[in-house]
Order: sequence, then structure tokens, then C-alpha cells
Amino acid sequence: MANQPRWAIIGGGMLGMTLAHRLAQRGNQVCLYEAADHLGGLASAWQLGDVVWDRHYHVTLMSDAHTRALLAELELDNEIEWVETRTGFFVDGQMHSMSNSWEFLRFPPLGLISKLRLALTIMYAARVRDWRRLERIGVADWLRRWSGRRTFEKIWLPLLRAKLGENYRRTSAAFIWATIARMYAARRSGLKKEMFGYVPGGYARILARFAERLCADGVDLRLTTTVSSVEQAGEQVVVVSERQGTPCAEQFDNVVLTVPAPQVARMCSQLTDGEKERLRRIEYQGILCATLLLKRPLSPYYVTNITDSEIPFTAVIEMGALVDRRHFGGGSLVYLPKYLSENDATFGQSDEQLRSMFVSGLKRMYPDLTEDEILAFRISRVRRVVALSTLDYSRDLPGLDTTLPGTHIASSFQIVNGTLNVNETVGLAEQAARDLDQRHGTRRAARGGRGASPAAGECLAGSR
Repeated sequence: MANQPRWAIIGGGMLGMTLAHRLAQRGNQVCLYEAADHLGGLASAWQLGDVVWDRHYHVTLMSDAHTRALLAELELDNEIEWVETRTGFFVDGQMHSMSNSWEFLRFPPLGLISKLRLALTIMYAARVRDWRRLERIGVADWLRRWSGRRTFEKIWLPLLRAKLGENYRRTSAAFIWATIARMYAARRSGLKKEMFGYVPGGYARILARFAERLCADGVDLRLTTTVSSVEQAGEQVVVVSERQGTPCAEQFDNVVLTVPAPQVARMCSQLTDGEKERLRRIEYQGILCATLLLKRPLSPYYVTNITDSEIPFTAVIEMGALVDRRHFGGGSLVYLPKYLSENDATFGQSDEQLRSMFVSGLKRMYPDLTEDEILAFRISRVRRVVALSTLDYSRDLPGLDTTLPGTHIASSFQIVNGTLNVNETVGLAEQAARDLDQRHGTRRAARGGRGASPAAGECLAGSR
């Protein structure tokens, strides 16, 4: 153990967990720091009434190779339940199904020419390979050019505003390419039906199994531990943290930060001014996600896209249309996401105010919904969920290495050719683990296999 390189991973989401798992498998001592009292980050679970399920909505596609490989390691892949789902559109106060080609052709809000242009836009985007070229084009300009003004105004613009607010004006066409590519991944792999999958028990079960595997790997899980700084000290990197008011400063050979870009800039004060400025320039979209446990389903659609500006959320995600309702006590679990700029004042509204807003919007869509059918309601607030894909986003993006030896960044803002989801996050961690192994295998040999030097001070925080 004394000669094993010591690594610290900052952030216990799926990215940090996967990276800790891979580094430990390669014979390293690994400490995983997480400020919350649970692992999983955006993939974490919580309790809603008598139901424990995902805090935010997640599905697995058959084409999600990274997620499925990890689930196979956790002996869960063969338990995935695959379901053919349907999609709805709420336009001009009316609900429409758009789950197959025939329903698309009958879609009332668009004429035949507009439908053809919309279909061609999606087909073309699904086949684009040079996504960097799309980074130089505004998403609104690109969609108007391919789909036409009416289709843009009727379909695309409301969807862009729902996801990006007015930031859509500064977003590149790579954003919509990545969204369409994810949506049609299963079809590109030869499957004609829209099949989504889930593990019975949801991410609560996946994360519990993953935590067990990390403990078996020898990973030291530091939950409820807040990291304040990461500092260079000779050939070592010092992580300064606090747990329940007790400070700790501990030395490592290498540190990987998986947290959002502004947090990296704040924690690593010894980075160059240029590095910190590049990190601070990255903008994020946040999310308010309401979760409701209902007595009954609302519709047959897993996703209902909304283009009505009077509805205060992006979509209706009805897990009861995907997940066997026995997992929800016979009821239905519904997510109502609202995407916002990270500093939007709506984040400051009370739970009661947000409940009133979200439930009122839901009743506009489903007028027969009554209060006594709402068994439970919770709201999740996350200010930094996904980095905004601005023009030329990838051109000056911070990479894995920093100017500080042994200090690295592997964060979701580095996903440049996909959308933020569990599969892309796990894939980023897998690539980072391979790259780090190449870099530090050579570095360890140059040091003669020397392990970490004694800690800068006794760590009083405890390990688990």
C-alpha cells in the first residue's frame, strides 16, 4: 500500500464514481470527496411520499454503450426492462401524438411542406459527422434555413426557449445536432422503435451497488466533506477540506476535479489568470425540476413536448408510461423540468410558490386533474446542470491537464459532441481514466514507484 500512488477525486457524481473505480482498478489509492451525504450527483435518488426514485428523470438507450458496460460490471445490465414508449406534443392548447410516421404526417399544427422540411432537418442532423462546423453557426439561423420560418416559429423556437431561455440567441447549431443525435441513436443502430430502459429500483439501486463496488475497490468515500481548496506543494497536491466543522489538509500525488468550471477556478487559486478566466467564461443552464406522485397516469406518453408559452415548464416526463407502476405503489411519477439561467431569480422562490406555478400549469394541460390526486410534490433546484453550447464553444475549452502538475479537470463541461446524460458522463470518465493512466504511468516510473509523502496534517474528518 505504501508504494501506491494516492489520488483524490473531487465530486461524487457518476463521473467521479466511475473515475474512482477505474483508478482504483489500476492499483491506485483513491479518496472520493463529496459534499452531499450521498453519492450520485444529478443521478441521485430521493423519497417522494412512500416512493424512492430518481431525483431527476433518466433512461437508458440500447445504444448507451458506456452505461450498459458499467451496469454489466455491476451485474445489473441483464435486469434492464426495455419498453416501447410514445411521444406527445402540446401545441396551442391541444394534445397531439407524434409517436410514428403516420402520426407525424397527420400532425395538425404544420402543413405538408413544413412537415417535409422538419423531417429533412432531423434526418440531415442525425447524419452530420462534422459537428465542429456547426459550432460556428447560430442554432436559430441553422434551423430557419433548414426547416423554414413557420416550422421554426411554431415548433423549434418554443422548444429552444423552453430549454435555453433567451440564451438560444447565443447557442450554436451543435446543440440541436447533439440533441437529435441522442434522440435517434437507437434508430441509427438499426432499431426502428423508440425503446427506453430502466433498472428496477432506479438509480437508488444502481448507486447502492456502485458504492459497494467502490468499497470493494478500496476507495475511501469522504461524504459530507466540503473541499475548499486544491493547492500545489512541491511534487504533492494538498486538498483542504472540512467535515462537520472539522478541517483537514491531506497530500496526494494527483487530484482530479469533476465539479463545475467556476468551482474549479475558485478551488485552484494557483492556476494562471488565463486558466481561471477560461473556466469562469463557461456559462451554465440550471434546472428547477418538480416531481409529483399521482394516483393515476396523465397520458400514454413518456415525453410530452410543450410549445405553449403559457405553460411554465419544458415538458411532462411521465415515468409511469415507462416504469412498471408497481414501483410507484400503483400511481404515476411525473417530472416537470424548467430550465433557467444559473442566476435566474425563480430559483429563490419558495416551494409553495413553485408548487402553485407548476400545478397550475399542469392543470391547464390536464383540466381533469384534481388536488386529491396529487399524493406528493418535491422540487429540485440545481443552478449548474449543463454548460451552454455557445458559438465556437470547444475552441478554447480547458482540457484534462492544468499548469499545476498533478492537478486535472474532468468535468461535464468538456462534453462537446453530445448532450449531458449518464452515458456521455460515464464515457468522459472512461476516456479521462485512460488518458491519466498514460500520463502518470510514465511519471510513476520516473519516481521509482515512490508513494505519497506523509500527510501535511492529520486528517480528522474520517473516511466514511
